[in-house]
Amino acid sequence: MLVAQISDTHISPPGQLTCGVAPMAGALQRIVAHLNGLVPRVELVLLSGDVTHSGMPAEARHAAEILARLEMPLKIVPGNHDDRSVLAEVFGPEICPVAPHGCIDYVHDVGPVRLIALDSLIPGAPGGRIEPERLRWLEARLEEAPSRPTLLMMHHPPLKLGVPETDEDGFEGAEALGAIIARHRNIERLLCGHVHLHTTARWSGTQVTAAPSIGMQLTLDLTQQDESHFWLSDPSFLLHHWTGDAPLVTHLVQLSEREGPFDF
Repeated sequence: MLVAQISDTHISPPGQLTCGVAPMAGALQRIVAHLNGLVPRVELVLLSGDVTHSGMPAEARHAAEILARLEMPLKIVPGNHDDRSVLAEVFGPEICPVAPHGCIDYVHDVGPVRLIALDSLIPGAPGGRIEPERLRWLEARLEEAPSRPTLLMMHHPPLKLGVPETDEDGFEGAEALGAIIARHRNIERLLCGHVHLHTTARWSGTQVTAAPSIGMQLTLDLTQQDESHFWLSDPSFLLHHWTGDAPLVTHLVQLSEREGPFDF
């Protein structure tokens, strides 16, 4: 089974480049076309936040127009650049279900795998948060299927990764979240975005995987002496392969213009 993860699409209104330079809508269009043509077929596409660049309805509608061309189901969580109410209204309850507590938290089963999506957005702030009430909701969902392989998805990585986007922005409730994850050994992966880099780290008994942006990769300065900047990049996403007889395997896919393929 294949699950694709795209992240940090930062879509601007139609006809506009993100930050004046990044053709994010074009990158997303290329990824959608590529996913539709993949063999074996992708069964689910995840978008781990920052769908829009500034939370505007026109941006969300532009993203939804492009993503509507996907030939497989799509699930979304909001990022710090999004407005959760805008996403919920534009994408609707099939793609952005809103829980009774008001956040975009939900469960979706696909094949042998369970997805639990968590809304880590703090309106008006760059960092992430999971409140105690929602942590109790998470643990209850995990206890419903204690042996089923489970993916968690949220925008913000809940640990320091050596970049300002995690170390400075912070994550409220990270310690309590980590304690819950450590009690549930069936959590195969915690899928995130936010850092605009393909980054992995072991945390609380599972692996955290941050997906790259689809077209704006962060400059990596581990000294954290400089403000964050980004490079324009080829369209990129992650492909998570569940074989059933091995741990989840993740591939970085870059849609670059290159010569080949050639015999090895």
